[in-house]
Amino acid sequence: MAAIPKTIREAGSAGEEAKDELTRLAEGHLVQPWPVSGSIGAEARGRLEAGEGIYVTDAAGRRLIDGPAGMWCVNAGHRRKELADVMAAQAMELSYNSPWYTTNAPSAILSKRLADHAPQGVDHVFYTTGGSSAVETALRFMQFANNVKGRGEKKLIVSRQGGYHGSTYLSASLNGRPRDHDWMDSASDQVIKLACPNPFRRPDGVGAAEFCDYLVAEFRNVIETAGAERIGAFIAEPVMASGGVIVPPDGYLFRMRELCREHDILFIADEVVTAFGRLGHVFASQDVFGLDPDMITFAKGVTSGYFPLGGVMIAGRLLEELRRSNHSEAMFAHGLTYSSHPIGCAVALKNLDILEGGLLEHARAVSSHFQSRLKALEDLPLVGEVRGMGLMACIECVADRVSNNPLTLDLEVGKRIDGHCQELGLLVRPLINMCVMSPPLTITQAQIDDMADILRRGIELTMDDLAREGLWRG
Repeated sequence: MAAIPKTIREAGSAGEEAKDELTRLAEGHLVQPWPVSGSIGAEARGRLEAGEGIYVTDAAGRRLIDGPAGMWCVNAGHRRKELADVMAAQAMELSYNSPWYTTNAPSAILSKRLADHAPQGVDHVFYTTGGSSAVETALRFMQFANNVKGRGEKKLIVSRQGGYHGSTYLSASLNGRPRDHDWMDSASDQVIKLACPNPFRRPDGVGAAEFCDYLVAEFRNVIETAGAERIGAFIAEPVMASGGVIVPPDGYLFRMRELCREHDILFIADEVVTAFGRLGHVFASQDVFGLDPDMITFAKGVTSGYFPLGGVMIAGRLLEELRRSNHSEAMFAHGLTYSSHPIGCAVALKNLDILEGGLLEHARAVSSHFQSRLKALEDLPLVGEVRGMGLMACIECVADRVSNNPLTLDLEVGKRIDGHCQELGLLVRPLINMCVMSPPLTITQAQIDDMADILRRGIELTMDDLAREGLWRG
């Protein structure tokens, strides 16, 4: 048996026998996210060895376009020396401080720079370790604030079918993808779910404007039925990410925000994916959708995935209301060991430098080419719709165009396409019958062309497979 590599460098220079040992170690000891019980703790997923720019290299030595940018997060691209250098320098200067009784310079400076990009008045930040903990923090803040105000019953949370907000207990309870709840417990008594604002799946004969009216009316009816005095928050991704890059109807988000304002319901914009350049701006709420949320959650692109960091932007008026309350002794008993981590905040500051230094402008410049090249895939018989915004898109495949409902066959379509694309040089994020694309923002027009060409060929090969197996006629 090969010796077990003790370091990453040692593993990278090891022979094939040692690399096989890495697979054995993963199968024997590593529990990966979102496993099925039949293979939990006994699987080794495809291993990546290196990354540079928009590319990653797998264990077989294949150079692949990183179509999902890791998990929507490697916005500045792989192997950015300036980010790595800042990480190392901060670790040597101050590697950690407890946020319970001290602070650090990077977190204070970053808070001001984030406030400068957020909608006016959304000018405070609570740092977390990622998106799930950011959403959890926003929800706990809502509960705390209502307790302090003597409104202990105003705690219900309204989310949407198709949405995704995290994997911690309360954040996961908001998720609107049915399979997320098949085997997992949730705080279902605290959550009300509205319809998914997906124009592609709206009822036949219903126009986009009429569909928007229906969605807004549904929320209004929920407020009247449940009682505004019981609803504490409405949370929404400006563009639903893991739900299939759902772009809502025009005016939908603004009208939902107005309903929240009318009934004193906090509007939480979940920008874990859409912030930090994915839609061409640091925050998309105001700059893209004209929204002024009460809170904005973020993570992922804040450090381009180089260090775990997230946070909640909070409107200053909400904090001022608490300071003016009759309960000055009330404690927001919520915190994380790694809140305001100095290394994470230092990396985020350098990442902001990169974004502000031209990457945001580049992302906006290439986004129309990205969207048009992928939109052209709709001429393929298997593709039902290509939708997206900025540098995020979804190719939804539909095998049954008569009923417009995914078949059992569709459950494997995304995986088949991903398999073919990997052979051709592209990583795809398959979501059942959908392929999600969200490449690093550094991608060029020529690289977009390469990505679109490979994806087209991967879908064509999948159609050939399905036809040959007698599963689909096109």
